[in-house]
Amino acid sequence: MKHLFLSAVFSLFTLSAFAAELVMVEQEGCHWCAQWDAEISEIYPKTDEGARAPLRRVDLRDLPDDVEFASRPVFTPTFVLVENGKELGRMEGYAGDEFFWFILGKLLDENEIEADSDS
Repeated sequence: MKHLFLSAVFSLFTLSAFAAELVMVEQEGCHWCAQWDAEISEIYPKTDEGARAPLRRVDLRDLPDDVEFASRPVFTPTFVLVENGKELGRMEGYAGDEFFWFILGKLLDENEIEADSDS
């Protein structure tokens, strides 16, 4: 019984590890990252887009090994849509909230990313 429980728990973690996520590549002192924080960060997890691709923040100089970027990010912020550890698309820079939501919506729709049914 204990093995069955542990197997079920492991399966849940495995499934969530392969879900879509929005990886925000940032660096300390980035003015545009700070502007994104002020305008978007608090509301993002409460939105449909946040449910479809939860945010994961990473440092430009310490990129994660579990993401296969199409090319190394250079600018901050860079928002990379990732699923199954692979980049599906990206937005480089931050030109304001309306542009951010519009481009993110297009990326999510083009890649048929839906909210996790467990959310």
